[in-house]
Amino acid sequence: MSYGRIGFGIQRFIQLFSKNSLAVPLKNMENNISQHSVTHIRNKSNVGVQCSTLNDLETTDCKSDECLATDEDECQENPDLLQISKRKLNGQAEHTKKLKKAKLDPVPTTRPGYTSERFDETSYYIENGLRKVYPYYFTFTTYTKGRWVGRTLMDVFGEEFRAHSTDEYERHIEKGSLTINNERVTADYVLKHNDLLANVVHRHEVPVASGTIDIIHLDDDIVVVNKPSSIPVHPCGRYRHNTVIFLLAKEHGLKDLKTIHRLDRLTSGVLIFGRTSNRARTLEAQIRDRKVNKQYVCRVDGRFPESVECDQPIEVISYKIGVCKVSPNGKQCNTSFQLIGYNEREDISVVLCKPRSGRMHQIRVHLQYLGHPIQNDPLYNDTVFGPEKGRAGNFGKTDEQLVKDLIYAHNAENWTDDRLPVLPVVDDKLPVLTMADDKLPVLSVADDKLPVLPATENGGQAKDSEMVGVSTQTGIDMPDIGFDEKKLTVDAHCQECKIRYKDPKPSDLVMYLHALRYSGPDWAYETPMPAWADVNWQEP
Repeated sequence: MSYGRIGFGIQRFIQLFSKNSLAVPLKNMENNISQHSVTHIRNKSNVGVQCSTLNDLETTDCKSDECLATDEDECQENPDLLQISKRKLNGQAEHTKKLKKAKLDPVPTTRPGYTSERFDETSYYIENGLRKVYPYYFTFTTYTKGRWVGRTLMDVFGEEFRAHSTDEYERHIEKGSLTINNERVTADYVLKHNDLLANVVHRHEVPVASGTIDIIHLDDDIVVVNKPSSIPVHPCGRYRHNTVIFLLAKEHGLKDLKTIHRLDRLTSGVLIFGRTSNRARTLEAQIRDRKVNKQYVCRVDGRFPESVECDQPIEVISYKIGVCKVSPNGKQCNTSFQLIGYNEREDISVVLCKPRSGRMHQIRVHLQYLGHPIQNDPLYNDTVFGPEKGRAGNFGKTDEQLVKDLIYAHNAENWTDDRLPVLPVVDDKLPVLTMADDKLPVLSVADDKLPVLPATENGGQAKDSEMVGVSTQTGIDMPDIGFDEKKLTVDAHCQECKIRYKDPKPSDLVMYLHALRYSGPDWAYETPMPAWADVNWQEP
């Protein structure tokens, strides 16, 4: 018998055996394959601010120890992420997925998705040039991880989720906001495979810049926007309603969008979403096959050479805080740079960047390596990388020490101001939230189902006058939305309700890196140059 027939026989045996096994839902198998496989019980401490500062990649890179929230929840809440993972599975992955079977059926959980109910959980207000979100109640869920099996619920939370004290977690369990399989349990409950952990939290989001999202192109298949700085593409970490996905749905009526590519949270510029699966797959394939030309513009320190080609490989040294470096152990990538102009008085250069690959923080890391970091890059333009700020990959310390120093440096730069008065806290006579009661209190918001505009002409390129904002789309100016005390909920048990944060300046939420133009075989989309791309521009 040939080895091929033996292999086929083994495979057939496994398939037959699997039919008699209890299988997990497709969602769980995808979690083993995709990068989106964790749900978060979010820390309500300053570490959350640290994560939002360090982790500038707007995807699911906030992997703090205090999070029990996962990319699974983000995939559930963002079905598009799940669809991307599905579309990118190759034949081998599909085969592997079929062989992965759980021994026990997990407790089913509904996918939150992007429903009207989700969009209407809360609303925004504008204050000090920032878009803020009223706190709201939200349920984070995750299935038991392998290393938790056989341990008590209190042991797991005491060791892996250190956002609060043991007493605080015991109180959550006693009041019924932390449950297992939709039922109240005691602190000494022993976790089993596929147990569903859920925690109801009073969720506070981080503010973002208050600018509108301009639409460059819109048709039945795609929508292209000029993404502002500071706003993540989709829910992640401490951002949910303050994301491009939610803002487009709530303010433009553009729902069920499919993410095709991503930009860092602090990066602005061309961002493309699919409105149909077919078009999304086509554009994804073009990007994957490197048929898409990308042009970025940035403002960097020092006098940049006329032209530079950088092909240094890049390695992720910490997924937890989202930081990379040039390393021979990294993945191959290439970026070409061309000088646009130099300001001798300010000793800054404006540079055109053309990345030929799409590694995490590629442009930023290559510029740091070349000794010309982006002028206001909060991560890579820092002496924590050494006296030369990481020029030529010289940090003068180990990766482990670098990560520790980065965490320490950025944790000391949070926005907490203990001198500010805390929000008033109501008494303990609040209704107890339990998983048995699915009707969690939510805040009302206007149903902003705004009309959408027809597609632009000329291959999708838009002039300045064609840029579409909320005011032009509705025909009326959108006034500033003031704070409404009636919409504020204060939870006596929420630690973050007792903390006031210093507002960042809007200028602190901008990084001088902008996606200027994306073009494919038969399409091209671009934005106007940002104001700071003028070599003689001065910060107000």
